[in-house]
Amino acid sequence: MFSLATLRIAMRALGRNTLRSVLTALGIIIGVGAVISMIGIGNGAKAQVEEQVASLGQNVIQVSSGSSSHSSVRLGLGTAISLTVEDAEAIESEIPGVVAVSPEVKIKAQVVTGNHNWSTDVYGESPEYFSIRQWPLDDGASFTDLDVRAANKVAVIGSQAAEELFGDEDPLGEIVRIGNAPFKVIGVLKPKGMSASGSDQDDNIMVPYTTAMRRLIGKQTGLRRINVQAAEADTLDRLKDEITELLRQRHRLESSKEDDFTVRTQDELAEAATATADTMTLLLAAIASVSLVVGGIGIMNIMLVSVVERTREIGIRMAVGARSRDILRQFLVEAVTLSSLGGVIGVGVGFATSRVLAAVAHWPTLISTEAVLVAFLFSAAVGIFFGFYPARKASQLDPIDALRYE
Repeated sequence: MFSLATLRIAMRALGRNTLRSVLTALGIIIGVGAVISMIGIGNGAKAQVEEQVASLGQNVIQVSSGSSSHSSVRLGLGTAISLTVEDAEAIESEIPGVVAVSPEVKIKAQVVTGNHNWSTDVYGESPEYFSIRQWPLDDGASFTDLDVRAANKVAVIGSQAAEELFGDEDPLGEIVRIGNAPFKVIGVLKPKGMSASGSDQDDNIMVPYTTAMRRLIGKQTGLRRINVQAAEADTLDRLKDEITELLRQRHRLESSKEDDFTVRTQDELAEAATATADTMTLLLAAIASVSLVVGGIGIMNIMLVSVVERTREIGIRMAVGARSRDILRQFLVEAVTLSSLGGVIGVGVGFATSRVLAAVAHWPTLISTEAVLVAFLFSAAVGIFFGFYPARKASQLDPIDALRYE
């Protein structure tokens, strides 16, 4: 146990050379501050991505078409038209625990209204899409099952698309031309912001999927994606397996053949989206930790100098009864005190740096209690690790030689 007397002696020893102690602790201060601020940036980015994934809705499963190849080049998911409307209907009717399904098609189209035009994404969806995504309307209403059955030319537009096409004017009831087809705007969606993939979710237009397939795409009968909502979060893995088995049967895939579709739960989407943020956080923390190691080397250097300067003091202490372990403890406490004080100040520096970055650079930052605790304990461990050798060297001095030292 470190006694209060030992701590007071350590504080007096550090106070004799205040400037030197401050400069030595500066490495620890910078290291801890850098670790906390970098972890804060990484955690902030991860939290932002998780929020974007949560904007997909609640208990969502996405079934995507497989990839196609052209001249031996694979074009990515969704390029092979392997899903059909009948697949979506089968999922909804044959799998218990599914509460909503929305077939999805997507095209890039030039949209014109009056003297305004804008290139945006046009999605063909079912009315259930808005409940799956938990996406309320800012104004107007969404299309209905009747609109889907009749392939009516009605549209619900995102807030960004509405601003680009209509400015400050009210878009409800207005006509927009998508490709060569006129659509009546019946609703405007509330803003959702960026998606986990980096696209603007508000820059789009939603129409009934039947209308998109008949009026905009033409002869295409396949779907880009099927959005599925489960009743309970703990059933997602089971539903994923059942959907996979059902689609393999419908597509007549033999056991030796790979799936021509991809099924992903919302949890899997979140893990994939946050993997990069986790890697970035770890990398930033590792780089910032180098400053702590450099600070620890500075502590070792100064403590070695201190041992040489205080050789006679060590000899006198041993002469009046101090044991080797008492000397080791004294110098070790000095090193730990120096690094711990630097760690406390570094925590404040890290908080301040994170706030400045958030205010000036508009970077999302999130500092956790665990990060602060780990950074502080690591700074104390640096003091123990790099202070042990000088402390041991001091404890092994011969008292007679120490007293004779000039």
